[in-house]
Amino acid sequence: MSLIDEISVRTATQGTAENRTHLPLLDKPDAVTDEPRIRLGAARERTLVLAGATLGALAMGLLLTVGTGLIPPGWLFAVSFFWFLVLYTALVALKEPLPVVRDGFVTVLLCAAGAAVVGTLALVVSFTFGRGQEALAHLNFFTRDMTGAGPLSGLGEGGILHALVGTLQQISIALIITIPLGLTTAVFLNEVGGPFARLVRTVVEAMTALPSVVAGLFIYAAVVMTITRQTNGFAASLAITVLMLPIMIRSADVVLRLVPGNLREAGLALGAGQWSVVWYIVLPTVRSGLATGVILATAHGIGETAPVLLTSGFTGVMNLNPFYGPQTPLPLAALDLVRSPVPEMVSRGFATAAFLLLVVLVLFIIARLIGGQEAGKTTDAQLRRMAAVSRRDLRRIEENYTRLLHDRDRSAGEQPAAKHHAERPHATEPTAESATQSTGQDSATDVNWQEKP
Repeated sequence: MSLIDEISVRTATQGTAENRTHLPLLDKPDAVTDEPRIRLGAARERTLVLAGATLGALAMGLLLTVGTGLIPPGWLFAVSFFWFLVLYTALVALKEPLPVVRDGFVTVLLCAAGAAVVGTLALVVSFTFGRGQEALAHLNFFTRDMTGAGPLSGLGEGGILHALVGTLQQISIALIITIPLGLTTAVFLNEVGGPFARLVRTVVEAMTALPSVVAGLFIYAAVVMTITRQTNGFAASLAITVLMLPIMIRSADVVLRLVPGNLREAGLALGAGQWSVVWYIVLPTVRSGLATGVILATAHGIGETAPVLLTSGFTGVMNLNPFYGPQTPLPLAALDLVRSPVPEMVSRGFATAAFLLLVVLVLFIIARLIGGQEAGKTTDAQLRRMAAVSRRDLRRIEENYTRLLHDRDRSAGEQPAAKHHAERPHATEPTAESATQSTGQDSATDVNWQEKP
């Protein structure tokens, strides 16, 4: 290799090294990661702690309630749970540090709260269906009213069809009033605001804790005593509306607050008005939350007995007109039947309450289907509908494009003919002035011809 070649190679090598980007962090040695600590037998120890605390707490509860009689036997579960917390915390504290003990204590409290809620719900449902299973086994219970059925009639006579129709009509009227009014109020509180919004929000929060009997008394004094002069289904619907409206407003207000402000700003930046942003962006985003609010309001109003007791009246026959005459809903029918001393009537009452639970479940499913799923997620049915709409739009776009090409070709073919027609001389009708001029010229020509020799 010559001297010139060696110098060129060195220069190229140095230039390449100098032009490279230098990252100091890459020159540092890799950090040594701590190996995960493996604690053998931790799960088994925690299981043994739970089992020991449970057995010890149950023994202490039986000793204090059944054995010694210091505490009534009805407090067995509460006493046992208290001793379970004490024993579990003490056993965990023997081998674990304070943060682990605190975490275990809070975990036990949360699990116990969840188990208490689920257990209470299961107890109520099982007890209600158990006491009403004899009446639920008869088909006439769902297809007939109480016409012709007396207190001593068997379960093969009578039914609750009149109460089901009354409940559905009353809750439908209440929803027709509650949903638009509740949504518009929630939109006003979040999207409009102002000094008046604080007063409205305070009134809504105060009405949330309004006793149901107060709502019934208000409608009874304002509507039944002054306007209708009789109890009917519409008055009961208004009483239910008074109870449902604050729940609906409060729920819608909470979910509307969860909409990010960036969505509103993006809609306004694209030129949409405030109403368009609310209608096409805000409300569809929280559709599932609004459906949950409707469910909560419906469940709160459909099971109320005190307001309908004062406003709807009681009857055992079918009444399809909610504006005239008494119309019994399911809660009032269940209350009246359960108070009877006859076992068959009591069974009908518990069956009515069980059927009310089924009605609430069906309404919940319908609301979830209408409300849809979370924002940003689409189901298979929605994807199929979107695909069908896209195919329909594609067909319309193709037809419009074909029509546009046809119109352009037709206009392009008409332009040469129009140009040739414009270049041709047109025969115009002689006007009076042109006729006079031509007549004058002809006369002058005649005169000149006559003057020639």
